Amino acid sequence: MPEEIIRTLSADGVRYSYRVLPYDRGDGAAPRTEPTLILGGALQGMFGWPQMDDHLGPAADVVTADLPGMGGADPLPPGPSADLLRRAVLGIADDLGAPRLNVFGFSYGTAIAFGFARHHPERVARLALGGVPVHIDAAQVACWERARRQLAAGDREGFAATAADALMCLDPERPVHRRELARRYVRRSFLHALTHSPHAADSLYRALADRPDFTGGLTGVPALVFAGEHDTVTSPARQREFAATIEGSRFLTIGESDHWVVLERAEEVASLVTGFFTGREPVAPTTGAVVLPRQAAAPAGRT
Repeated sequence: MPEEIIRTLSADGVRYSYRVLPYDRGDGAAPRTEPTLILGGALQGMFGWPQMDDHLGPAADVVTADLPGMGGADPLPPGPSADLLRRAVLGIADDLGAPRLNVFGFSYGTAIAFGFARHHPERVARLALGGVPVHIDAAQVACWERARRQLAAGDREGFAATAADALMCLDPERPVHRRELARRYVRRSFLHALTHSPHAADSLYRALADRPDFTGGLTGVPALVFAGEHDTVTSPARQREFAATIEGSRFLTIGESDHWVVLERAEEVASLVTGFFTGREPVAPTTGAVVLPRQAAAPAGRT
C-alpha cells in the first residue's frame, strides 16, 4: 500500500494539515470513486480513522484532516468559524487537484461537511453524515456546562468522564454494542487531547458555542444520513427530519448503538459509507436498522 502523504496549508494565516492515503495505482487500475474526505468530531484528528482506511483504501484516495482548531492545527481565531472551516476544506480539494470529493462528516464534522456541500455543491460528489447534532436540548447544555466548570477548575479526569457520558446512552434498558469499551475509549481520547493539544479545551468550547447551521436544505448532491438508534445527543427522529431537507437523500438508523456509532459499529459504518461512495444502495448493516425511502425536499429552513 502506498505511503501516506501529509501536507500543510493555511487559511487566513491559520495553519492546518491534511493526510492522504493514496489509492494503490501500481497495477494501473483507476480508483472506483472520487477522493474521500473524512471530517470527525471536535477532537478527532487525522489519525483516528483506521477502519475507514481499511475499507475505503482499496477504492479511493482517503483524506483526513486536522482542520483549524483540531489536532495539531492552529487554534481558531475569535468569532464565528464556519466560513473559515469551509474555506479550509476547499483548500484541501484545490490542493488535491480534485474537481469533486466524497465527503463524510460525523458529529461536529457534519456541520462542516453540510456547510461545504451547501456552499460548494459542484465540488461534492456524494455526502454522508452520521450523528448529526441538529438539536441540543437543555439537559445536554447543562451537562456540558458542568463539564466546562470541571475543566476550568483543573479537574481533567472529571471533565473527561462528564463529557464522555454526555455523548453516550447509559440507559441499561437500551442495548448498545460495546458500550463500556466505547465509553472508556472516549474518556481516554478526551484526556489525551487535553494533555497533548494546547487548544483542545477551546476547541470543545467552540464546538458547543458555535451552534451549527443545518437549515436551508440541499439539492443536487446525493446524500446519506445515518444515526445510532439510541443517540441521546440528537434523536434519530430529529436527524430524520433533517435528512428530509436534503432532496433525494436516504436515512437509516443503526441498531444497538448511540451517538458513538462510529466506535460501537465501526466496521458496519465503514462498510456502509464505502458502499454508498462507490455506488451501492445503503443496506441495513445491523439487526434493528431501519432504511427509509429517498427523501423528498422539505421546505427550506426546516430542521
